[in-house]
Amino acid sequence: MSIFQLKDIGQTRLTAAQIMRDPILFLAFGFGSGLAKKAPGTCGTVAALPVYWLLMQFNSPWWYGGLTLLLTLLGIWLCDVAANMLGEHDFGGIVWDEIAGFLITMSCVPATWQNILAGFVLFRLFDIVKPWPIKWIDQKVAGGFGIMLDDVIAGVFAGLCLLWLAQWMV
Repeated sequence: MSIFQLKDIGQTRLTAAQIMRDPILFLAFGFGSGLAKKAPGTCGTVAALPVYWLLMQFNSPWWYGGLTLLLTLLGIWLCDVAANMLGEHDFGGIVWDEIAGFLITMSCVPATWQNILAGFVLFRLFDIVKPWPIKWIDQKVAGGFGIMLDDVIAGVFAGLCLLWLAQWMV
């Protein structure tokens, strides 16, 4: 029994091996984390942690913000192409949007373990519950832009909550 989806992924019925070999799908699936059978979005957010750590090494809010913006814009294209390759809009295994959303969540607070943990929980909460307008965007906005936008907004909401909470966690 595997914890990963191994075959019949999407309407085009791709295999995990095909996804791992294709650079676009590999990235869209969060370096393979989106292949998890259960909670691929959470696994994708876990995959965001080393990306976050890497961006924090630049030790500059300008670099962090610029690279986060670049990864988010890249995600619009990646998610659109991946959805078309799978023949399915916003397939659960496409988790690049979770990576970008978590990076956005963490953009305005110091990189402490408390902030990372709280940011992770808050982002997952907003991404799963999808309060207005996140749910509306998720249902109404199509393509790679739609796949990314609901997680960008979830990241902004989670980031604002985290910024408020960070005042009390110091």
